Amino acid sequence: MNFLSIFVLIPLLMLAGLWAARGIKAIRGVMVTGASALLIASVVLTFLYLGERSAGNTAEMLFRADTLWYAPLHISYSVGVDGISVAMLLLSAVIVFTGTFASWRLQPLTKEYFLWFTLLSMGVFGFFISVDLFTMFMFYEIALIPMYLLIGVWGSGRKEYAAMKLTLMLMGGSAFLLIGILGIYFGSGATTMNLLEIAQLHNIPFAQQCIWFPLTFLGFGVLGALFPFHTWSPDGHASAPTAVSMLHAGVLMKLGGYGCFRIAMYLMPEAANELSWIFLILTGISVVYGAFSACVQTDLKYINAYSSVSHCGLVLFAILMLNQTAATGAILQMLSHGLMTALFFALIGMIYGRTHTRDVRELAGLMKIMPFLSVCYVIAGLANLGLPGLSGFIAEMTIFVGSFQNNDVFHRTLTIIACSSIVITAVYILRLVGKILYGTCTNKHHLELTDATWDERIAVICLIVCVAGLGMAPFWVSHMIGESVLPVVSQLIP
Repeated sequence: MNFLSIFVLIPLLMLAGLWAARGIKAIRGVMVTGASALLIASVVLTFLYLGERSAGNTAEMLFRADTLWYAPLHISYSVGVDGISVAMLLLSAVIVFTGTFASWRLQPLTKEYFLWFTLLSMGVFGFFISVDLFTMFMFYEIALIPMYLLIGVWGSGRKEYAAMKLTLMLMGGSAFLLIGILGIYFGSGATTMNLLEIAQLHNIPFAQQCIWFPLTFLGFGVLGALFPFHTWSPDGHASAPTAVSMLHAGVLMKLGGYGCFRIAMYLMPEAANELSWIFLILTGISVVYGAFSACVQTDLKYINAYSSVSHCGLVLFAILMLNQTAATGAILQMLSHGLMTALFFALIGMIYGRTHTRDVRELAGLMKIMPFLSVCYVIAGLANLGLPGLSGFIAEMTIFVGSFQNNDVFHRTLTIIACSSIVITAVYILRLVGKILYGTCTNKHHLELTDATWDERIAVICLIVCVAGLGMAPFWVSHMIGESVLPVVSQLIP
């Protein structure tokens, strides 16, 4: 069996184990075992990949395997990874592992919750290892569908509205995406849906590229919170349970940026060069609009959700700059934002579980009562605003340096405008930290408030270590990513 298939097999075994489990201890045991196995497998894959590269293996994708599924349309179970895929798998495994502990005490319907959570995870892992367009789309849909029930059943607030809005908008994006994928397949005249072979043929007519590129980019861009299709994101995040928000913002939204880069940009480079300015304007709006919107929110989850719109906008913004430095920064931003936003949502869920409110006007003085959670919240905030030594700084600096390499007024003006989001982010993060952590606690449950439990500490510490590790030792990651970005960027350079 191909090693990469482990990332689909383990979730399948977890689903079977959860179905057979009886009692909360058995359910937790299955989840911890499976999540740990996924994390170990992703770490092993990272070392194997780095070993292959250091040994001089120059193949674009490693650990390849192809099994024909449906001959009439040349659909295959085709898997393979490069540095970008390996980084995304490692991120996904970390979020699934920490999300399991963040959901440790979830009630009711614990088994059903973890079944849907695991199915979502399987879709994410399958998407990142796939190199067949149809297989990628299949896993993409598997990752989206569980969100409706996870939010609608286990969410809070206007959960039914948020779940329906999220599902309808993402399914609309999927419709665009499916049309774009079929257009690529038939337009290329290929006898395969393998994206590597389609890229090598490089024979999609320019006129067709100009049709399929916008559809494909929009299809993935909806999940990446592209303006003006971002409105599902704040409502979905605000209503989702803690671990679902972590996985959704930390990993699921990265499918959008990954798909835009891997499929839209790679397979239709001429259209990307011709039409990138349109999407650059939209992503520039996402970056600044998301940051400003976060400033005026009073709900902790809405603040982080709009912050995610801004930071995910930076991912698409950097991809559209069409150079290696900016594209490397985009992948680093995916990793950084995935870890930071998962940490934020975990902490917000823990604070809400104790104070029973997410309204910043009703929170104050938490540092005295919950010092561990408060210090961790400060670290998350500093990472979000780009403090040197944490992951946010290296990702954003790489993006802006790469973006400024485009020596023309249009690109440099947009880059300067996007840079303003750093200042806006600092404003709402510092104001938020000062408001909820310091002063006198006025919460009506203040006598009952406690600090983090052991399972919560595991989730939070793991995420903080990853945020600090990426910030202080980014070079091995950026080198691994940079090598894999080059084949795509070389297609984009006119």
